[in-house]
Amino acid sequence: MTPGERLRQIANALNLSTLPGVMIARAANAPRTRGPRGLIIASGYGWTLPKAAAFTVGNVVLFRAGSASAGTDPVLLGHEERHSTQYAYCLGLPFLPLYLLCAIWSLLRTGNPGTRNFFERQAGLAAGGYPGKQIPVRPTHQRNEAQQ
Repeated sequence: MTPGERLRQIANALNLSTLPGVMIARAANAPRTRGPRGLIIASGYGWTLPKAAAFTVGNVVLFRAGSASAGTDPVLLGHEERHSTQYAYCLGLPFLPLYLLCAIWSLLRTGNPGTRNFFERQAGLAAGGYPGKQIPVRPTHQRNEAQQ
């Protein structure tokens, strides 16, 4: 592990964001293994939400895929690793409401929760399975016909 990866691992342990990730994995009967760069890989996550191939809580990356293929896609794993770093710089669980606000903003602006989401853009849209082509932004207000 690099010093930065170790720092992220320690930060996410101290800010108590990794513990809920482990607890979610245990509750969902998703076996956990030690992953690369200080991550914990949980495979076979089967709960309905969130609707994603993978998601991250602290340093825990939960994959819907079975144990044989979980964490084997380096592009998706890199995307989720960037979310782990975001937990660290958001000081842990405050990441979740911040992410939700960004997803709502993106949904209102584009109809897609990731396209204009700061966190997804920073983690890499295409790597996370979001449309790589920019979705047009909806206008924030309608001009009155009489004003034109």
